[in-house]
Amino acid sequence: MSHVFPRHTKASLPTASHGEGCYLYDTNGKQYFDGSGGAAVSCLGHGDPEIIEAVQKQLSYLAFAHTGFFTSEPAEQLAELLAKHAPGDLDRVYFVSGGSEATEAALKLARQYHVENNEPQRKHIIARRQSYHGNTLGVLAAGGNQWRRQQFSPLLIDVNHIAPCYEYAEKRDDENSYDYGQRVAQELEDEILQLGPDTVIAFIAEPIVGATLGAVPPVDGYFKRIREICDKYGVILILDEVMCGMGRTGPMFACETEGIIPDILCIAKGLGAGYQPIGAMICSSKLYQTIKDGSGYFQHGHTYIGHPVACAAGLAVVNAILEKGLLPRVEQMGNLLRSELQSSLAQHPNVGDIRGRGLFAGIELVADRERKTPFESSCGVASKLKSSAFEHGLICYPMPGTRDGKSGDHVLLAPPFITSATQVGEVVEKLTLAVNEVCG
Repeated sequence: MSHVFPRHTKASLPTASHGEGCYLYDTNGKQYFDGSGGAAVSCLGHGDPEIIEAVQKQLSYLAFAHTGFFTSEPAEQLAELLAKHAPGDLDRVYFVSGGSEATEAALKLARQYHVENNEPQRKHIIARRQSYHGNTLGVLAAGGNQWRRQQFSPLLIDVNHIAPCYEYAEKRDDENSYDYGQRVAQELEDEILQLGPDTVIAFIAEPIVGATLGAVPPVDGYFKRIREICDKYGVILILDEVMCGMGRTGPMFACETEGIIPDILCIAKGLGAGYQPIGAMICSSKLYQTIKDGSGYFQHGHTYIGHPVACAAGLAVVNAILEKGLLPRVEQMGNLLRSELQSSLAQHPNVGDIRGRGLFAGIELVADRERKTPFESSCGVASKLKSSAFEHGLICYPMPGTRDGKSGDHVLLAPPFITSATQVGEVVEKLTLAVNEVCG
């Protein structure tokens, strides 16, 4: 009898015994291809000897030193490396232990920036429907997924939500992609004006929406318009790259493809590649200088921020991504993945859309392909697909509630950056078997 409090108390899970490359193994010896990297975490695969050595070496010197008293060499080196490669003037790095902590810190920094900039009247956060920014109460409120929010709504702060940039389901027949993007971006300005142009703290968004929509990229011009609106009204732009960042979509940071620079950028998951729990909030020199010239103290913190072992792992991971040429490989293998998905599934009567960038791919499943009608939630398509793929030895990331938090289903793929062309074929073959079993 287990005393672990699991995610799902009625699920019976196998016990993972070890990992090697792109595969995980359970204690019965069954092999699973990690086609979603857990939750877009294991970008270098499992059992990488160089990352393990970096963790072990750091442990032999220093396991922990509280940041109220010390900094550490791994934290300093990783911050320098991230600042060197981050876009624009994003050059101050605040280390945390995961994605929720990173986005929570971003919201608090944005508010404190305005307070110290003599604008304490700024009190509103704007986010998007069908977004996900974490599970702590502040960022759960910012997230726009109704299923995740519903039972905790009495505890959540008020956050205003505008439309996502979700071309497949929400673009009108009478508009092109660019015009659609400009229309939904305009909702941000409209919302700012309704709330009061000097009352909005920040706008938070995922450059490519992960868990709740399934690797949905923006249309061209959308984020450039968002950046213009934020600049016009002094609104802090927070980009949540917890899932889509750290090379997952091709460039080191997903926002590079959009040609914009946020005021705050949040990363996690692939930063530690699963070898250690770590995340980070990277802010602009302008925000940092305002705090430094004001109170000098960011009124926030957690015990394990800047953890030396976690930072040592992150440093080894980022160096591996850069030095082993994995970013071009992500683009190459990502193109192959989408091509093979198109070849195998594009004509399936229940596959509505295949989308994504780099090794970050989403497949939306529908009851009626022509009308783009989603399955009813009672069908349990996502759950059945996860189980079927798992039986075939594929770990993928299906989710329900794609359209509105209740109806709609998609599956997310985020395989390790070291995935080979042969393994891409393995992923597509096993996923196709599962789709055929579940959808017919």
